[in-house]
This record gives sequence, structure tokens and C-alpha cells, in this order.
Amino acid sequence: MKLLHIDSSILGDNSASRQLSRSVVEAWQAAEPAAEVIYRDLAADAISHFSAATLVAAGTPEAMRDAAQQHEAKLSSETLQEFLDADAVVIAAPMYNFSIPTQLKAWIDRVAVAGKTFRYTEAGPEGLCGNKKVIVVSTAGGLHQGQPTGVGHEDFLKVFLGFIGITDVEFVRAHGLAYGDEPRKQAMAAAQVQIDSELFAAA
Repeated sequence: MKLLHIDSSILGDNSASRQLSRSVVEAWQAAEPAAEVIYRDLAADAISHFSAATLVAAGTPEAMRDAAQQHEAKLSSETLQEFLDADAVVIAAPMYNFSIPTQLKAWIDRVAVAGKTFRYTEAGPEGLCGNKKVIVVSTAGGLHQGQPTGVGHEDFLKVFLGFIGITDVEFVRAHGLAYGDEPRKQAMAAAQVQIDSELFAAA
């Protein structure tokens, strides 16, 4: 199986979401030693935001694309194919200003492609990625789960993943990380226990 690992935090080694997403991937590999991991760091190697240039590149015949358009088209194609090829995805999603990082949104815009990950039918939209499993590592300085302040974070990810047909979604949460050293320690420890004891208990 192919496992796509997505990091999006800008905090490098100080990132809670990076630490936990790495733990998830390591636990997954322990449960499935043959798993092939593809890693994408959206902060270190940022994907340009969806723009008019993206649309122009996609609509220009390959032989007529200039260098910039070739780069844009290749970026879209590779990012999408990487996602389509994955059997499972681990997404590290810290909360920034009540939403996901802009880098992660840029990635989502590259994989939300009509005819590839979803399609419109007479009965409405239909997701095409229902065979994938996703684990979202959700981190936040405050406590937002189930609150209006969480709508642009976890709720947005649930809506997007559901739209493209993914219903097998699990969240690993470490929230309240900015409430002090002890609450942070407890939140990280609880998330690690979930990873170690629950995520792959049936594997």
C-alpha cells in the first residue's frame, strides 16, 4: 500500500503536528511494514496558490506552454497523481487563525479536480475517492472542537474529504497547546496514547 504523508506546519522541529504526524506514520509502518511512504512538506516546498496562471496552464496545449506554464501544469499533475495513487493519507493540520494553513489549502486546491477526485451528476456531486483512508493530525493552541471557531479547521476538512468521497477519516487531536506547559504536555501525551493504543489496534 502507498501512504501519503502531508506536513503543513511552518514551525519546523518545534511543530506539534509534525511530531504527531511522524508518530502516526511510524505506527502505520509498524503495522504494515510493506507500506510505501511518500512525503510532502508543504512548508519547505510550498505549492503555489491556485490562480489564473493555473487555469491558463491547464487550458494551454502542452506543446504551446511556456516555461512557467509547464512548471504550473507539472505541479498540478504531480500533486494530483500523488494523491490518486495513495491508498491512505496522513494530513498534519495545525490551526492558524481559525483555519488550516494556507499551504494546506493550496494543496487541497490541486487535488480537488472535477472528473478526477469528484464529479457532478444529475443527482448532484459524487466523490471518487471513497477507497482511501485519512488520518488528520489536528493541533491547536486553543480549544475549538465543536465550537464555531473550529468551523474553518476540522469541519472544513470533514466537508472537503466527504465531498471527494472519503468517509474513513480519523482525527488525532492535541488541542489547548498554548494553555501552558502542563496542558500542552498532557495533550501531546494523550494524542500519543491514541496513536500507540487505538489507531492500529485491529491491524
